[in-house]
Amino acid sequence: MIRNYIKTALRSLMKNKGFTIINVLGLALGLATCLLIVFYVFDELSYDRYNEKADRIYRVNDDIKFGGVSNSYAVSPAPMAAAMKADFPEIEQVVRFRGKGGSQVKKGNQNIQEDMMIYADPSIFDVFTLPMVNGNPATALTEPHSVVITEKIAQKYFNRTNVVGEVLTFNDTAQYKITGVIKNIPHQSHFRFDFFISMPTLAEAKEIAWFDSNFNTYILLKSGADSKKLEAKFDDFYKRHAGPQLESILHLNFTKFEQAGNYIRINLIPLKKIHLYSNRVAEFDANGNIDYVYIFSAIAIFILLIACVNFMNLSTARSSNRAREVGVRKVLGSPRKYLIAQFLTESIIVTLLGAVIAVFAAWALLPLFNQMSGKDLIITPHIISWLIPSLFIIIIVIGCLAGSYPAFFLSGFNPIEVLKGKLASGFKGGLLRSVLVVFQFAISIILIIGTLVIYNQLKFIQNKDLGYNRDHVLTVGNMDALGSSATTFKQEVKQIAGVTDASLAAALPTWDYGNSTSLFKDQAPDPKRALHTQIWGIDEDYINTLGMKIISGRNFSKEMLTDSSGLIINEAAVKVLAFSNPIDQKLYAPADNMVKNLKAYHIIGVIKDFNFKSLRLNVTPLVFRFDGSTGAFCVRVNSANTPALLAQIKKRWMELSPNHQFDYSFLDQQFDALYRSEQRIGTIFIAFSSLAIIIACLGLFGLAAYAAEQRTKEIGIRKILGADMSTIVGMLSKDFIKLVGIAILIASPVAWWAMKQWLQGFAYRQNIQWWEMALAGATAILIALATISFQSIKAALTNPVKSLKSE
Repeated sequence: MIRNYIKTALRSLMKNKGFTIINVLGLALGLATCLLIVFYVFDELSYDRYNEKADRIYRVNDDIKFGGVSNSYAVSPAPMAAAMKADFPEIEQVVRFRGKGGSQVKKGNQNIQEDMMIYADPSIFDVFTLPMVNGNPATALTEPHSVVITEKIAQKYFNRTNVVGEVLTFNDTAQYKITGVIKNIPHQSHFRFDFFISMPTLAEAKEIAWFDSNFNTYILLKSGADSKKLEAKFDDFYKRHAGPQLESILHLNFTKFEQAGNYIRINLIPLKKIHLYSNRVAEFDANGNIDYVYIFSAIAIFILLIACVNFMNLSTARSSNRAREVGVRKVLGSPRKYLIAQFLTESIIVTLLGAVIAVFAAWALLPLFNQMSGKDLIITPHIISWLIPSLFIIIIVIGCLAGSYPAFFLSGFNPIEVLKGKLASGFKGGLLRSVLVVFQFAISIILIIGTLVIYNQLKFIQNKDLGYNRDHVLTVGNMDALGSSATTFKQEVKQIAGVTDASLAAALPTWDYGNSTSLFKDQAPDPKRALHTQIWGIDEDYINTLGMKIISGRNFSKEMLTDSSGLIINEAAVKVLAFSNPIDQKLYAPADNMVKNLKAYHIIGVIKDFNFKSLRLNVTPLVFRFDGSTGAFCVRVNSANTPALLAQIKKRWMELSPNHQFDYSFLDQQFDALYRSEQRIGTIFIAFSSLAIIIACLGLFGLAAYAAEQRTKEIGIRKILGADMSTIVGMLSKDFIKLVGIAILIASPVAWWAMKQWLQGFAYRQNIQWWEMALAGATAILIALATISFQSIKAALTNPVKSLKSE
């Protein structure tokens, strides 16, 4: 029986090649899109799960409000880890990381810039799963100036992995002994460092300052320990350890500290949630966003549903061609269940063909999708192990779901009415088909509106006045390699034709610079009269080079000796300090981490606020100090021949530091990199939206064909009575446009609400415009008209004699 079903189904599908091709391609397109989204979602949900103890690993976070400014940090104080392990028996092990920044690593006579470096406690191998291929994990990071590297770094510098005992030279001075080689860290990790330097190398690791958070701290709980119960103990724990220092620094206890509107709260986040749920200051890297996982999962489901709806509509559209077949089968005694089985078999075969094409299409499109998403997705045996069974289930479910309506619909024809030619009386379910069209186009309109809002928000970010001019600004990295020659390099670069200005400073607006401290309005530190802020060391050319604006006071000057204790603050700092006239006002900054000594500074200028954090966040207080910081070097260029100018700057670099790599980029490129994630999400969203619209149009195409078949004789009679083509096209299109109009009314408020929620993630955002809704609706109507017109014009051009000859 099954063999007969399959043979009959194949014969029917081959007889109607056009219908079969459209159905197979529609399902293949929907399934291929769904597979790509599944790969993306699976990758996002896989982060850090390679760790064997992932369920018991947590990161310690700090939420701090002080001096009118609140921040959420992914770091904690240096003594936190050891104190937690000593105080809480639930904690099995702790490990700390401390960001190092990049270094020049010597390879022969060449120095190569390496940025993926971190200090780590020796206990790292007890907490995280980092398999060591050479060396002893128990002792690898116990000694100062020892380093553990990944396999790819060992191959890069030594062309082998058995390199334990070899020495690497950083910045031409510091030598580190390789004590271990680990396997390359999986891509699905929230940190992917290549150099792990022993924490005993770092003097800061031994500090006992409880108000200086710089260490990423992780704890490993014992089996069965309750993280929530542990977290509830942190408040007393922190106050007990940090209380004496608070008394020493500010001369008050935590009760008075909190009464002044301040707080310090310690909390935990599970390791497996960091990538998708954490967006704090001092993250190792830009994390993902669980909202995008939900959005893309919903799109995958909608696209799959649209593809199934198309199948139903296309099957219904050709129902008149199968009606007599069903009537004859019923007259000859075929039970309805056999007819249902026959149609479901056809549906499953079409779904199987679509699934096979979808798998190959997804595999072929994977490199392009990786380029769009910034991922490195590959088809692994693990993926295949769950993909094949999942596809089998999908084929059965979608085949039955997509074929259910046509199967029950066609098998329910009244054979007498059908064989008499009264096809219309045998048709049912017009309301359902209308609902399905409304559903398809409502989803399409939501996606169109979403695409427009995302595009306009990204465009808004690109064109927003940031408070500085990022165009034509060249930045040079590896400045530490120049040492004391950095100032000489700056002066020589300024002499090059085409260079407008150049500056040395501690940071750039596109950097994630986390060096924060507190300034006080009085010589006695009072939390009610404090400002928690970042302080950047800059030179006298920094403001001009970056095109910033001083709104009161003046810039730093080398001619003014008192500027060594001068400060320039931004507008946000002025608001927090509540100075009516900040110029010449004094601020006091701690001279050490314990805030035992305060140094007096005076304000010489106020700078217009500029964005030095993500546009997802409001501008916070910032202070400039006049000093000799050389970490960042920027050059404003005004040259029509940029390559020649770069060659001259590189020549000056090589003269001062011939063995170090010349590394440069442009400030606008660094700014774009900050929003690369949103740009990629926008690109993917546009691509998936386009595919969803194409699939929806296939369904509308089928329904238009169905409507034309239903009204073939009516059209013939109208033409004989003198109706022209425009009248007939309008008659056939009118009902569909009504359905699209209903879809617009349903989709617009849903899309408005959804995109408003998405925009809430940006402190600086563009409001949703009315024309975005109107444009989406107009686009949907035009797409519907274009799709319907083909079938409508075809029906209008049909010879009425041919339409009426059966009468």
